[in-house]
Amino acid sequence: MNWIFEPWPWYIAGPLITLTMFSLLYLGKNFGLSSNLRTICTIAGADKSCDFFCFNWKSQYWNLLVMLGAIIGGYIASHYLSKNQIPTLNPKTIENLHSLGFESAGKSYAPQEMFGNNAISSPGVFAILLIGGLLIGFGSRYAGGCTSGHSISGLSNLQLPSLIATIGFFTGGLIMIHFIMPMIF
Repeated sequence: MNWIFEPWPWYIAGPLITLTMFSLLYLGKNFGLSSNLRTICTIAGADKSCDFFCFNWKSQYWNLLVMLGAIIGGYIASHYLSKNQIPTLNPKTIENLHSLGFESAGKSYAPQEMFGNNAISSPGVFAILLIGGLLIGFGSRYAGGCTSGHSISGLSNLQLPSLIATIGFFTGGLIMIHFIMPMIF
């Protein structure tokens, strides 16, 4: 069972992703998790007040199951199949993160200053997470999908809008990391 505790190499993970995408294409489905928000809002009754939510949400039932599986799988993997996995970071990256106030960089999977149990009690961290979540939600809806939808499903379908969106995701990430994040922290 040791193989399940280690990261899988590209020659295993890549073909598994490809097999999943071929299966979805064969079944006429498109992968993407951000569309679940629309489905959940419709189930909750948003279709009564906004035409955007007027659609057959039952046709997206399978995608809700994918989302549920991702949540359950992530929980199982992080709590039962991980041996305190700390990503290997470049020493210069760790030094830069330390200079921004992330002392847990290189010592934990996610920065405890941002995602630890005590982080939510800080008004600044709470504001960053709230604003970031709203921007991600708005951005993925405005772009017609999230990074997984465009970068995995859209690119495998050779869709030009997905290529443009993926370039935008990477460009935005680089701008955030190199210019905006140092101003915030």
